Amino acid sequence: MASVSVQIVESNPHLRSLLGWHLQQVGYRVYQAASLYQAREVFQLRQPTLVILDAELSDGDGLEFCRWLLRQHQPYILMLSARNTEADVVAGLKAGADDYLTKPFGMQEFLARVEALIRRNRMNIPPAYLDYGDLKIDLVQRRVRFQEELIDLTPQEFSLLYVLAQAGGLPLSRSELLNRAWPDAIDNPRTIDTHVLSLRKKLETDPRQPSIIQTIRNVGYRFNPEFLNGYNAGLNNSHNNGAQEQQNQRITERGNLSQPTAASQALPITK
Repeated sequence: MASVSVQIVESNPHLRSLLGWHLQQVGYRVYQAASLYQAREVFQLRQPTLVILDAELSDGDGLEFCRWLLRQHQPYILMLSARNTEADVVAGLKAGADDYLTKPFGMQEFLARVEALIRRNRMNIPPAYLDYGDLKIDLVQRRVRFQEELIDLTPQEFSLLYVLAQAGGLPLSRSELLNRAWPDAIDNPRTIDTHVLSLRKKLETDPRQPSIIQTIRNVGYRFNPEFLNGYNAGLNNSHNNGAQEQQNQRITERGNLSQPTAASQALPITK
């Protein structure tokens, strides 16, 4: 239970505090946000397992934020709303909510629904990190290591790298990267170029000729797992070749220490 984090996005401070207290009492880590602006920042920083989302927020549409969440880490979403018509429930579920609870509600029902979503999460636990050989992306600690060296990334650089890596080698446009990796709406796609350049300086052997984050002309950028796989295979082959050379050297040395016979001179050495 200690590893499960829950984010509450609720504009009513009394209800937000009450829900948070009860969740903490049963062992969840709780992060709270009163507005969409705060909610985006908290989500990017904490990457919670479950988001409890008020559908009627003071600074925006909860349904739209629900759709935004689906483009990110894809947490489970429990939507809270005073709207209880069938059309409202259907709209919430279609926006991406995994469950819908109408206000007012009992605390025991609320906790039971939270636990049901957490059980569903345990049945489909996402990986703790992405492993590309020498490049490892820790999704829990939000850290990146390359060749066993810890790479110092800003939160935004980490989010950008994570989104690129999650695409599995598919190119993503600048607009797609802005929607998935940025906590706030930004109108300038060239912001992506600045952060990609910074990432390349920290990850690439030669940032002017990048191999890990490639530019796809007229499209955007792609993460290149094939290069990392080939790079690691090259290291393994180099290691194996070195071991073979050492073995051959030991065979030669043993042969020099013994007196060669006519038979041994006539027969070729076999491996």
